[in-house]
Order: sequence, then C-alpha cells, then structure tokens
Amino acid sequence: MKKYILLIGFLTLTTACNIGVTPTPALEPTQTAALPPTPIPAVATPAFTPASTNTPVPELYFTDEFDTASTFWGFQQAGGIDSPQAAFEGGALKFNFPAADTWYLGVHTAHTYTNIVVRAKVSASASGSVGLICRYDESKGWFEFNIDNGGTYSLLLGQWLAPGIAKYIPITTDVSKQLLPGNVNAELGLFCEDNLISLYVNDVLLRRLDITNYGLTTGNIGVAAAAYREAPMSALFEWVKVSSE
Repeated sequence: MKKYILLIGFLTLTTACNIGVTPTPALEPTQTAALPPTPIPAVATPAFTPASTNTPVPELYFTDEFDTASTFWGFQQAGGIDSPQAAFEGGALKFNFPAADTWYLGVHTAHTYTNIVVRAKVSASASGSVGLICRYDESKGWFEFNIDNGGTYSLLLGQWLAPGIAKYIPITTDVSKQLLPGNVNAELGLFCEDNLISLYVNDVLLRRLDITNYGLTTGNIGVAAAAYREAPMSALFEWVKVSSE
C-alpha cells in the first residue's frame, strides 16, 4: 500500500540528514511510482503526552474498537499548516483534515514491541492516505505502511527533524490489484518480525522487505493519515488490533 509521499522538496534534506545507511533492496521486484510533493513544514506541536498513572494499562496484545477515548493514544502533526483533529466518535478513531498537504500520526504509548503484528480496518475520503506504524522511537524514527486513493502502497522510514516537522525516506512504493483507485477502504496488516517487515491488505501479502540496515529494532505501534491535494478530508479507523501473529 503506498502513500504518495509528498517529499520532492525534501530530497536534499533527506540526502543530507539520512542516517548514512543505504536501504536494502526489496526482496521482490517493484515497479516505480511517482512520489507526491514535499510536505509543508508544520508549526511546532506538543510531543506525545504519557497517560495518567491512574489509567489502567492495556494488555500487551489488545484490540481497540474506540468505544471510549484512550489516553494512551498520543497525536502529533508531521507536516502541513492547519492542524488536523483526532476524535473518538461513533465507535471509531477519526482524523479530520481542514487543509490539504497535511500529515498526522497517532502513537499508542502503553508498550514497546520488537516483533508485532498490527492490523486495522481503515477508510478515507478525498485525496489522501491511511496507514500503520511499528517500531516508533521518538529519537530514531519509525516504519510507516500506507495505502492511498491512487491504488498504491508504500513503506516509509519516518524521522523527526523538529517538533511537528518530519521527513520520510521511501523504502518501497508500488501499485496493487488489492487496491482500487479512488477507493480507500481496506483491512491493513503490518508484521514487524526481526529483520523483516510484511505488508498485507485484506489478508493478502503484498511485500516482504528486509529492514536490517535501518537501525530500528523496537518501539511503539501507531496509525497515520494524510490529506493530499483535497480538503476537507477525513480518515477513519474502525478498530486497531495488536497481536503476536
């Protein structure tokens, strides 16, 4: 599942700020897809806020159907000017984007994981993407798997440049018959296992990639969404499931 990574203007930054390791080629051939424009830097936003110590910590493996708000979800803008909003409503986690060219993350802060499977039922309106995150580390970065309304998917390495400003390094991007252009409505799966990441849509394996050289071994799980060229835009997560298999 691919996210049109809005990065053209950030290619220089990416080259200069890269962690200095050449990405390992994908285990399967991929066809080239154009990347979206560079993100617009966001205004500074607060870092993720830990949940109150009085809040019961979820189990290591859990399913969140968003029937109630959880303080273990922390949200932060990763690019754009106008701030999106995250809301727990109608048994779902909903992201509302008032402006185009905007990126947003939700990180579940209760536990860190090395080997983990993250699944979610997602949908989106207008031009944009939705995705899943694993091995989120505030200082090192995170892996982000996205699908978008163009019928493409992507795996990215995200890293913070400053509060509210992230850069994305493409690991892979491709099209899939599992994704219909103009329609973001699917069940996503992201399996982070040792030095491999597996990408699923509707229980169908899209790619398995070697991530040995990226230096991320453990971290939080999370979700992601972005508005591309159209606004307002909304992204919906009906549920998120975290499991060992």
